[in-house]
Amino acid sequence: MDAGAIQEHLELLQFDLARPLLVMKAPKGILGCGYINVETCNKTGEVCAIVTGVNSFDDMRKAKVVATSNKAVELGIQVGETGQDALNKMR
Repeated sequence: MDAGAIQEHLELLQFDLARPLLVMKAPKGILGCGYINVETCNKTGEVCAIVTGVNSFDDMRKAKVVATSNKAVELGIQVGETGQDALNKMR
């Protein structure tokens, strides 16, 4: 998938750093890689779920969520579910 592409109401953002910085933005929140800080999302009231060890958007969909913001928990997003499950709750 192309960085910045919109698919299924998702905005896909990729920045090539030492490891790729990946974000999938859904209408209600974001699925981010380990570069994203959950505590910052809590301070700003954002819905975010974090997956780690990912190098592509497909990896993000399959990976298990390792952290969630408080607003993500309110949507029913839980640590241990897949990134795809989290994205489905953010639509």
